[in-house]
Amino acid sequence: METKVTHEEKYQQFTMVLPDKEEAELAYSTPAPQILDFTHTFVPENARGKGIANKLIEAGLEFAAQNKFKVRASCPVVARFLERHPQHQELLEQEE
Repeated sequence: METKVTHEEKYQQFTMVLPDKEEAELAYSTPAPQILDFTHTFVPENARGKGIANKLIEAGLEFAAQNKFKVRASCPVVARFLERHPQHQELLEQEE
């Protein structure tokens, strides 16, 4: 299943339109300058387990890296992804 991730900056989300026309999304907020807080991930039930959430998260992290944002992971799915992929740790906002 090859689908494109679209960044909808106006709505603060990364989305994928799936073959059945349903939509998967990774939502974020910007609580402070240069901070992206990934707040919510949604993949329709019939599309789960196919790596769609990972593709959305990777697109979000790539956007953060390219634009010099630090990342918060309020969404537990994003937090688990970051735990399993230590190569993205440098993007995490440091606790003060």
